[in-house]
Formats: sequence, structure tokens, C-alpha cells
Amino acid sequence: MFSVKVADSKILKDAFAAISTLVDEATFDVSPDGLRLRAMDPSRVAMVDFLMQKTAFEEYAATENMKICLNMSELLKLLRRAGKDESVELPFDEKTGQLKVIIRGRYTRSFNMPTLEAAEEEVPTPNLTFNARATLTTEGLRQALDDVALVSDHVRIETDGEKLLMNAKGDLMGANIEMQKGSESVLSLDAKEPCKSTFSLSYLTEIVKAAEATSDVVAIEFSTDMPIRLDFKQQYDGRLIYYLAPRIEVE
Repeated sequence: MFSVKVADSKILKDAFAAISTLVDEATFDVSPDGLRLRAMDPSRVAMVDFLMQKTAFEEYAATENMKICLNMSELLKLLRRAGKDESVELPFDEKTGQLKVIIRGRYTRSFNMPTLEAAEEEVPTPNLTFNARATLTTEGLRQALDDVALVSDHVRIETDGEKLLMNAKGDLMGANIEMQKGSESVLSLDAKEPCKSTFSLSYLTEIVKAAEATSDVVAIEFSTDMPIRLDFKQQYDGRLIYYLAPRIEVE
């Protein structure tokens, strides 16, 4: 048996939209404690690590561990029909293998959604050591990425422990963003050594824009020419973490 309910549909819409920016067919691990998902994007450049504990739901029931695979685009189409003050229930029908989406508000709507074959691959948590960590406002990071996206499709992020720099160079223009430690957007910044790494802006901007709806604060960690870890602090009991591989530059 599996069934969940949220009083505010926005919680599920924002969380699932953040997942769908990387993964369209999402295999959730359901347990009595909550929903988990750890998955790579199709190109295997980025990974999302998601947890929504049962305490994040108004009602949560799961009698055993199971996997449920859902088409996130189709699920979001249904969830987006729910208004701001409408509740959403997601009971799973074991007999039909379908997930029911029930929206209650001005009137009640019920949809039946087929599930997909669950992925067998287990994606491990990356075992990485980071030399730099910055806690930023999600809005500040998103605006900085929007700025550098005007001139290039990739960005170099670097720090010496006192400031966070974002540099981009295109065919015609360049951009340099400097975010000082202690400024309005940089809540904290520490580095064991100077670090720099280059990342795809298309991935970074999509991740940050999607996650911004769920979180006001993000902790980023990186080392020279290593993946970046983005931990978006959730307003509910859970986690939303992304890993993105670097773009290795040839000097």
C-alpha cells in the first residue's frame, strides 16, 4: 500500500519540477519513512539526489519498500491543474499498477496514470572531497548565472576564500562576476586552497531555476576540475542535491 496527501499542491509541483529538469522517467524508492530518488540525466553529466520524508506530507502511508517509476512530464501536467489552495492525493492502485492523482478544491478531479518499468540500476552517492564551499542565496546565484549566460554557454567558477568569481568568455564578449564574502548574496565562503572549475551553463541555469522554487539558500561545493555539488536547503523535511560534472578545458 502506498498513498500520500499534501494540503498545498505547490509542494509537490515544485519538488517534482526540480527533478524533471534532469530526469523524465523517475524511479522513486518508496519506504515507510518517505520518498527517495537518486538518478543520472540521460547524458550522465548530472545527478539529482532527492528525499522527501514522510513528515513533509499531511498524510503518508507506505506499508513496505517498493519502487514506482513515473513519467514526470505527464505527472506535472496533472499536478499543474491544481490551484494554490487545493490538496493533492496520490494513492497507488496495486491491482492496476496505476497511480491515481486526486485534486480536491472547488471540485474534485481524479486521474489514473500508468506507471513505468522501474530502473534496476542503483546510483551511488558520489564519494568526493571538496576544497571550497559557499552558501549563497538561490536568487543571487541564479542572477549571476543569467548574467554570464549573455556571453557564453559555459562558466568558470573560482574562489580564493574571500570572493567567488564567475568568468565567461564568448566569441564577441566576456563577463566577470565578483561576489564578495559577506555580501548580500554570499552568506558564507570558505576554501582550503584556491579552486576553479568550468561548467555547462545550460545545465547550471536549468538546475538553479528549477530548484529556486523550492529553496531560498543553496550551498555549493567544488574543487579544481572536479564536479560541483549544489545542496538546496528545503523548506520541507528532505533534501534536493545536484552534482554536475566539470567541463575540462585544454590550456
